[in-house]
Amino acid sequence: MSDTEKLSSTDADALEFHRASPPGKVAMIPTKPMATQRDLALAYSPGVAAPVRAIAENPDAVYDYTSKGNTVAVVSNGTAILGLGNLGAAASKPVMEGKAVLFKRFADIDGFDLEINYTDPDKFVDCVAGFGDSFGGINLEDIKSPECFEIEARLREKLDIPVFHDDQHGTAIIAAAGLINACHLTNRKFEDIKLVLCGAGAAGLSVLELVKSLGVQHDNVTVVDVNGVVHTGRNDLHDRLAQHARETDLRTLKEAMVDADVFLGLSAGGIVSQDMVKSMAADPILFAMANPTPEIMPDEVRAARSDAIVATGRSDFPNQVNNVLGFPYIFRGALDVRARTINEEMKLAAARALADLARQDVPDEVSTANKSDSGLRFGRDYIIPSPFDPRLISFVPPYVARAAIETGVARIPIEDEEKYRQSLARRLDPTAALQQRVTQAISGSDKRIVFAEGEEPSVIRAAFAFQSQGLGKAVLVAREEIARANMRELGLPEDVLEIQNARLSDRNADYADWLYKRLQRQGYLRRDVQRLVNNDRNVFSACMLKFGDADGMVTGVTRHFTNTMSDIRLVLDPAPGGRVIGLTVALARGKMLVIADTNVTEFPDSDGLAEIAVGAAHAARRLGLDPRVAFMSYSTFGNPPGERTTKVQSAVSKLDKLDLDFEYEGEMAVDIALDPNHRERYPFSRLSDAANVLVMPAVHSASIAARLLKSAGGATVIEGLLIGLEQSVQVARVGSNVSDIVNLAGLAAYDLNHTPSQKAT
Repeated sequence: MSDTEKLSSTDADALEFHRASPPGKVAMIPTKPMATQRDLALAYSPGVAAPVRAIAENPDAVYDYTSKGNTVAVVSNGTAILGLGNLGAAASKPVMEGKAVLFKRFADIDGFDLEINYTDPDKFVDCVAGFGDSFGGINLEDIKSPECFEIEARLREKLDIPVFHDDQHGTAIIAAAGLINACHLTNRKFEDIKLVLCGAGAAGLSVLELVKSLGVQHDNVTVVDVNGVVHTGRNDLHDRLAQHARETDLRTLKEAMVDADVFLGLSAGGIVSQDMVKSMAADPILFAMANPTPEIMPDEVRAARSDAIVATGRSDFPNQVNNVLGFPYIFRGALDVRARTINEEMKLAAARALADLARQDVPDEVSTANKSDSGLRFGRDYIIPSPFDPRLISFVPPYVARAAIETGVARIPIEDEEKYRQSLARRLDPTAALQQRVTQAISGSDKRIVFAEGEEPSVIRAAFAFQSQGLGKAVLVAREEIARANMRELGLPEDVLEIQNARLSDRNADYADWLYKRLQRQGYLRRDVQRLVNNDRNVFSACMLKFGDADGMVTGVTRHFTNTMSDIRLVLDPAPGGRVIGLTVALARGKMLVIADTNVTEFPDSDGLAEIAVGAAHAARRLGLDPRVAFMSYSTFGNPPGERTTKVQSAVSKLDKLDLDFEYEGEMAVDIALDPNHRERYPFSRLSDAANVLVMPAVHSASIAARLLKSAGGATVIEGLLIGLEQSVQVARVGSNVSDIVNLAGLAAYDLNHTPSQKAT
């Protein structure tokens, strides 16, 4: 039997994960083009001479001409690897690579792991100090206590960049955030709480020092280590621990737990009993953070005390104290102001930011990532944000950066905090720039947006978020009793959103009369039309738009696109001179690409292709592009020839007869269209650069292209944007989450058509 076969399935999977080619978890990619001789000359010799001289004249220019300002060295000597102990520097490399990956995944910071084979603090400090200034910051990891305290302190003195021992401060910041919210929920003040810390290692003492900074009083704290209560009569305490000793007759953990408000555990599994929990004060707070086995399991706590708030270090229980909530965003904020250090104020700022974020409405994608069917909501089982909350990147770093500026450790200021938040969001979400453009345009508007499926919980939450963010007025089409019951279930106020009951609306008769006149020669009886207005929320919502009772509409969460469009087209026509088109927006490597038509006309003729090009170009300009339209084909400018290219050539000829304000060209293969240098081969091309609007010859080719970009190309894709109707309508995918619905509602308010409303008469 092989060694791998002797391992557990989890261990075997982990080994295979790390062994798969290429081995490890990190690699380096260039950030500048390396395709031509000129590129190489600029990147290396002789081009590097210019930035070298600039940095020699002004050392701070290194941040302008190199990647230093976005790099962190992840450094360890392997003396305290996770819970595995002193296994050596080489053995720590998988962990340090993992830490580098987390820096990139959660904060877009380039982490470089460095394993140093020195256990002597003097040698270790000298080594790190020697290379430290090559990086924007130093993240120390898995270094045993008490040497870790000395190493961090000395490196902070020697280096003019942030030095942060995450095993100490990361846990402290997340635990402090959770404690802020636990005290809020139990109506406690920090200066009044009686606290027990069990575990006086690097993490434990850092947690204690940070919560003391929040107001916890020294005389209200009892520290317990492997030798019992830390008191002033002991002579076995190192300097850092001695600072937290107090005069007391308590000698055991059991004695210390009596009437305690808070237990913080960073020690060993199973050392807290249910009797200890029962002896605590009302609404006890227990952070049992030993890994992998907590000091006491959450179900044991709840069996002893139903009023307890419990947090652990594990992901399979609520309220996980997870360091990934801290270090990426703390370094992000520190690097962005070129901070010289990470001080106590910056750590407290991060803790308060995390506490504030946990109190806000939780996006659906966070609940999905946490496998929560009922959704996550601030309360006793959600006092710490999920690591998968996409708002962390734009929420936490500004707190940290502001604290660095206010305490004088920042080299540069943040001139505009809102723009800074937006830039942070764009680091991890390619759609953020588009969303920000739309949000800024509609913010503060009074546009009425109809949410047609207004009884659905996700739609109700989206409508509430849309209106709460000041993006417009949300209108739910729903039966009041069902919508309000769902609002109560969701914890939302019942009187904030307008509800329109189609059957009871005072506009019902007007809508039915108008729709009957429209459809009476298409086989519809009056009772058929009345039934549509009463029961079909898409029809009723579209009538609201037609009559000017609303400005936009979002639907599609519960019905497929084809059925939804059939309902809407009973009421709404294409805009005058326009065509209904489905667009997909793909975002990759900082570039936006618009693909049309992705879901409306299966096989457009040459007239249709020309109309699609005009509509797509107009929408692309609304999305912030200077449109360059390319008609897609397997052929490029007649080669190879074929009858299917004739249709495309004819569409281009039709555009030639129009007075247009955008570039267009075709027929073209996709690789030619997307090549910014294609004019070197085809100097007659009318495109001045790579195309950014692709008009596809059929729906199937458009859909295939969009999905290839998403699945194989790694692009972020926004599917199914609708343009060309006389009113602004956006159709969501079935099962869309709250964020998707809010974004589509924003686009409905933004109105990609941007044409005057046509009101029914």
